[in-house]
Amino acid sequence: MSSIKPLTLHAHSTGPNPFKVAMALQYLQVPYEVKQWQFGDDAENGVKGTKFLQINENGRVPALEDPNTGVVSWESGACMNYVRRVYDKTGKLGPVSNAEQDVVDFEKWEYFLLTTLGPMMGQTNWFRNYNATKNDDALERYVAQSYRCFDVLEKHLEKSSAESILPGKVTAVDYHFEPWVRQYAFAGLSLDKYPNIAKWLKSIQGREEVKQAYISIKGA
Repeated sequence: MSSIKPLTLHAHSTGPNPFKVAMALQYLQVPYEVKQWQFGDDAENGVKGTKFLQINENGRVPALEDPNTGVVSWESGACMNYVRRVYDKTGKLGPVSNAEQDVVDFEKWEYFLLTTLGPMMGQTNWFRNYNATKNDDALERYVAQSYRCFDVLEKHLEKSSAESILPGKVTAVDYHFEPWVRQYAFAGLSLDKYPNIAKWLKSIQGREEVKQAYISIKGA
């Protein structure tokens, strides 16, 4: 893809969502450059600042700009699906097959991460590490909900011997989950009761595109 102009991936080194988009770009060998932003409302460098809000009015990373098409996307699910539609014509990262059940399985696990596991982990991280006022009730609720999500994922991973979330191959769904599950220790959670998740996470983290995605955003 040497003739393709590099895409711009807008990111923050501690936010989990940009990494999943970088994984897809790395795997598909789509050239991209990372633009780092800071939390806050600094006009030039902040995600809530004037400059970034012109790219994403919601003031969150990731956002993805494609100079080859002129398309700007934001929200990690939208960015990922854009990359798959435009740069993954053979479906390397898509559903296991075109059968309707396989398509639905891809979508339901993608949405489970985007609407449930990711937000529950995010709230656990917030009340564990960032909330200025201690709130044990809120923390307890989100810890319980995060573990409930882990229960669901742990049981499901039996179907693939913990090799991938969708039995048959690694897909973009695995990329969606990896940055959030990776944060389990930061969130104060344990994988001691989740051997399938631990096995899957170790396997996914060992993949070259995953390693390179973290290097591209974190720089190490």
